[in-house]
Amino acid sequence: MKLTKKSHACIRLEKDGRTLVIDPGTFSEEDAAVGADAILVTHEHLDHFNEDRLRAGLESNPAAEIWTLKSVAEKLSAAFPGRVHTVGHGDTFTAAGFDVQVHGELHAVIHPDIPRITNAGYLIDDGRVFHPGDALTVPDHPVETLMLPVMAPWSKIAEVIDYVREVKPQRAYDIHDALLTDLARPIYDHQIGALGGSEHLRLTPGASAEV
Repeated sequence: MKLTKKSHACIRLEKDGRTLVIDPGTFSEEDAAVGADAILVTHEHLDHFNEDRLRAGLESNPAAEIWTLKSVAEKLSAAFPGRVHTVGHGDTFTAAGFDVQVHGELHAVIHPDIPRITNAGYLIDDGRVFHPGDALTVPDHPVETLMLPVMAPWSKIAEVIDYVREVKPQRAYDIHDALLTDLARPIYDHQIGALGGSEHLRLTPGASAEV
């Protein structure tokens, strides 16, 4: 499976000539979802969900479909009848040849005064890749490649390190990094790599790796 990092929280997965895109949000490239056969969205925040990017993906491929939470699906289902599917924790489905399990229900706590919204993490192909969205969800299944939300307003580095320790992936690739400055990256790289207990990796936007 080919993993391509797009900006911030968006990734593209390619297998057997088909493409799955997760979280083409406002901080990602305008064409992040173009050419996708299937699109997954973890939650409604703008850095993960951008309606224009999703519409561009669906319009570029008339066979493309979206799987997401109700809060996102209801914004798109009328315009693309039959192509937008609502999912939640515990659901399993196949999207463009990728087997997907949904894990988690709520976004991480930003502040006690801010109501929590729903969030879905997606486990791909029996644990080969896990994208948790904006939550430190630990799936009840071994994970080979963890997409690691490395920096967010709702987290601190100690929580990120402990999350890697709890999931115990073979490797963790940074996502959710648009707000992380180049000055801070070596600090995060060193501490997560030294303390997380798993191989810690980073791809620049547009770069790819086999997973």
